[in-house]
Amino acid sequence: MYSSVIKTLSAALYLIGVAHADGIYSKSSAVLQFDGKSYDKLIAKSNLVSIVEFYAPWCGHCQNLKPAYEKAAKGLKDLAQVAAINCDDESNKAFCGSMGVQGFPTLKIVKPGKKVGRPSVEEYKGPRTASDIIDTVKSAIPNHVKRVSDEGLDDWLKTDNDTAKAVLFSEKGTTSALLKVLALEYLGSLAFAQIRSKESEAVELFGAQEYPTLFVLPGGSQEAVKFDGTFTKESMKEFLSKYAKPAAKSSSKKQKPSGKKPVKDDKEESQKSESDSSTFSEASASQSSAEASSEAAGATSITLEDESNPTESPSPDPVPEDAPKPVEIPELHPPIEALIEEQYLKLKCLGAKTTTCILAILPKVTDEEGSLSDAASAALASLAEIADKHKQRGGKLFPFFSIPGRNTGAAKLRNELKLKDETHFQMVAINGRRGWYRHFESEDFGVNSVETWVDAIRLGEGQKSTLPDGIIVAEEEEAPKSPEHGEL
Repeated sequence: MYSSVIKTLSAALYLIGVAHADGIYSKSSAVLQFDGKSYDKLIAKSNLVSIVEFYAPWCGHCQNLKPAYEKAAKGLKDLAQVAAINCDDESNKAFCGSMGVQGFPTLKIVKPGKKVGRPSVEEYKGPRTASDIIDTVKSAIPNHVKRVSDEGLDDWLKTDNDTAKAVLFSEKGTTSALLKVLALEYLGSLAFAQIRSKESEAVELFGAQEYPTLFVLPGGSQEAVKFDGTFTKESMKEFLSKYAKPAAKSSSKKQKPSGKKPVKDDKEESQKSESDSSTFSEASASQSSAEASSEAAGATSITLEDESNPTESPSPDPVPEDAPKPVEIPELHPPIEALIEEQYLKLKCLGAKTTTCILAILPKVTDEEGSLSDAASAALASLAEIADKHKQRGGKLFPFFSIPGRNTGAAKLRNELKLKDETHFQMVAINGRRGWYRHFESEDFGVNSVETWVDAIRLGEGQKSTLPDGIIVAEEEEAPKSPEHGEL
């Protein structure tokens, strides 16, 4: 019996050793893995914003964070770097200590500074969900896109007229993360501006007819050139690079040797490194011991982490029972079109030449009163409002459709795309021509949340998945189509 126990413990210790050596992220993970030596090149000198996870393989909270962190890495593809370093690796302990890490996992946001290799670093203290991480990192991207109106257009055009300029016409008042990233990557070689569609003089001058539309002014007296590709980072950079070169990621100047290094400085640096490593090792060992004891007792938290509760809002004064209730008059918007039968679903959205569709897949089972779930009702109302708003503005937008549960195509979509069962509401974007889909994963179906998701699709942001075989109808099977909706 003792022999078998010893063998079991030996195997467990071996697996722990492997975990410590390899970390928790695989080589194929979307998370960028680095060490103390490569931090300067990959993170500090990058012209992208990075979020960095400092972790240890034995840390339970680190293991719990892994799925959300990898999902955030996919969602921030082309927009920011989602990176991680194994602080339990002996060679990384001094670096992690120098970064002020005292517990696991610690998340820090690293933003490019004015000088190459001198970024600003701040700790991420928000909720550790994929959506919150994505939103926070997007908001941390520096904005070098100038907002231009009719009134300031002439001044902007005359300033640095010999330098190439890029202008995005959009219906939105906010600047997308993708445009901010491009402006950052071309900083110094290409000036970026964004003009709203309501600026009639600018729209007429450039001849913008749909939104978003991107133009480049090559510089001098040359006329503006319109971008006709898809709004993806790769496609846009291919177009922009014809007129300007992206900024270098790091300084190309090599430091000249200055003779002998001061012995005192080397000694002080060595002592500082040893001190950082020693302090960090003590904190790491303390947390490791605390977690081991915690697990043995069945606990679920690490004492070194800040688990403080959010401040609660004070309770409002109670409303008297006899107080008159206000009458709410909802703003009504035309409902989105319903595709009741599978043949119409194939015709509109699942053909080899169909472009982007937003599909609201309704539950097959309703409650006793036969009404829709709160999620489905909220999503349909949000989609109706967004579609109506674009229609009123004369904007061009891909179509939204609701798919009733009785539509036999709904069950096939749920099964092939591995969505939740027919008792749940689901929403996806599908592009038959390009063969991709994107699942709406948030539980917030309010108009702001849904519109942010729709806008990200319009601008090519976020991670898309490849459609499984059998979803798209072969071209020879397709019925005659109605005029296609344009894709942005």
